[in-house]
Amino acid sequence: MRNPFSDTGIDITPIEFEIATKKWLESSGSELKNIEVKHDVDLEAHDGTYQIDVLATFEAFGAEFKVIVECKKHKNAIPRSLVQILHDRVRSLGAQKGILFATTGFQSGAIKYATEHGIALVSIVNGDANYETRSAYPAPKPSWIEFPEFMGWSYQENDNGNFSAKAVQFDESFLSFVKEP
Repeated sequence: MRNPFSDTGIDITPIEFEIATKKWLESSGSELKNIEVKHDVDLEAHDGTYQIDVLATFEAFGAEFKVIVECKKHKNAIPRSLVQILHDRVRSLGAQKGILFATTGFQSGAIKYATEHGIALVSIVNGDANYETRSAYPAPKPSWIEFPEFMGWSYQENDNGNFSAKAVQFDESFLSFVKEP
């Protein structure tokens, strides 16, 4: 498993990152009923107005669901405080889910807090990050394997207190946007 705290080295501006995330959510949720995904939304709550990077709404089981997405283009691992801020926004706005996408990894406290409070964490990485060996030294990647340009790792803490990561594949709409100059 890759180090969840490290910089992923993705070269993308913060706005490009937000728009790419919006496009990925649109395409991956295309089968949801009445899905609407918006970028850079201001939402009113009882305790103030919140700027949201990406807002996704859809219908399921006869109810409307709201997902708040924050996109963080940072050099250092995302701290717990940013996950707490997202959790507070989810509660204030009555959303059902919060997702934090980042171009870096996450600090251990951020992963623990997110797991305890149902916040999803996704780190965007270069596609060859899904290739691992047991070598003590960096091993060359096989030429016959085609890696996607980008992928994601979703992090959480398991019941034993260990961190686990699950690969997230991105579709062509995300990849083509990120590849554009």
